[in-house]
Amino acid sequence: MEFRRINGLPPYVFTIINDLKIKLRHDGADIIDLGFGNPDLPSPDIAVDKLCEAARNPRNHRYSSSRGLPALRRNIAAVYQSRFGVELDPDTEVINTIGAKEGFSHLMWVLLQPGDTCLVPTPSYPIHIYGPLFAGAQIREVPLAAGDEFVHRMQLAWHYSRPKPRVAVISFPHNPTTTCVDLDFMQKVVDWAREHDMLIVHDNAYADLGFDGYQPPSILQVDGAKDCAVEFYSCTKSFSMAGWRMAFMLGNAEVVTALAKLKSYLDYGSFQPIQIAAAVTLREQPDYPLEACAVYERRRDALCEGLNRIGWEVEPPEGTMFVWAKIPEPYRHMDSIEFASKLVREAHVAVSPGVGFGPGGEGHVRFALIENRQRIGQGIRNLRRCLPELEPASGSAGEAGSAGGAGEPAEKKATAA
Repeated sequence: MEFRRINGLPPYVFTIINDLKIKLRHDGADIIDLGFGNPDLPSPDIAVDKLCEAARNPRNHRYSSSRGLPALRRNIAAVYQSRFGVELDPDTEVINTIGAKEGFSHLMWVLLQPGDTCLVPTPSYPIHIYGPLFAGAQIREVPLAAGDEFVHRMQLAWHYSRPKPRVAVISFPHNPTTTCVDLDFMQKVVDWAREHDMLIVHDNAYADLGFDGYQPPSILQVDGAKDCAVEFYSCTKSFSMAGWRMAFMLGNAEVVTALAKLKSYLDYGSFQPIQIAAAVTLREQPDYPLEACAVYERRRDALCEGLNRIGWEVEPPEGTMFVWAKIPEPYRHMDSIEFASKLVREAHVAVSPGVGFGPGGEGHVRFALIENRQRIGQGIRNLRRCLPELEPASGSAGEAGSAGGAGEPAEKKATAA
């Protein structure tokens, strides 16, 4: 049988490392998993308690609304007012989606069809690449850069594309590269999109994970954004609710209405107790993302300090829950799959190969901050033994494990609320 829509999909390279990890664990190895970006922090207690309460009410076992409960939409609008100073009409400018991946994929069906073109950064989170392709559109990959340089590259890609792109996908703080931007960048993107009658789709998955005082912006903060932009906001990282599949698309009312029309044919919304629990959590515990962010920042420090100490030079990111690391010079004869395979086999540390995020990711690996600092410290020691050609920082050869030991109680306290 021919499966036409998926025949052209390449193998999902992350499964190579995942399969190795599973086999090694089956053989008894202790694998420190810094690969898949699956948050390990517990969801807020209030969310769990309200879910249990709502699930016991049989009235909540029926079909719900694909747009999301009115209270849920009102409460995320309130979060945007408080967090970003953005005023949203919960009835026309907000829609609930069953996770950001579902929302993004269905949005591409609404916006694109065969013959259309979409601008996508490279490297990118895989669904940003394949969502437009699933819709039958072509993509123009734009090499990622910081600030004005990336705006310039998008403008050039638009200019030299035939047909002209209708949609541009961006996501900052960026997965996997951790690149961050400011409001001035967002304003330039919006001004350019309005000039060329384009729609900007901003995946704001790491809206609440900014470090060292950096606060990730929403594209909806800048003038004219609602004319040409929508944004996805997810509870996955901000509220450690990955498995709950709770996200939102916000912004341009016409696009919200179009997505709602498609979703009315495809789903009846998330399980209603999940919507109720999320609505209560957004209202009653809006500061939980600050607690989660503090944990990720400490883990970032432990990992980056440890890697630099053993001679693997990395720049601490300003945001996300990842560290994007260039393969160290003595090992650059390996591609990212080969190098990541070496790390999981020999160091028992799982990372994501950069090529899994598109050709622009080759030569890198991505660490996810999903283990506590004690485990990160153990991972650093394992990497030091696995990568003998690295040159440790002067005077630190015997300190490779110091990143981790005392940090766990603080993380437990930070996630108890």
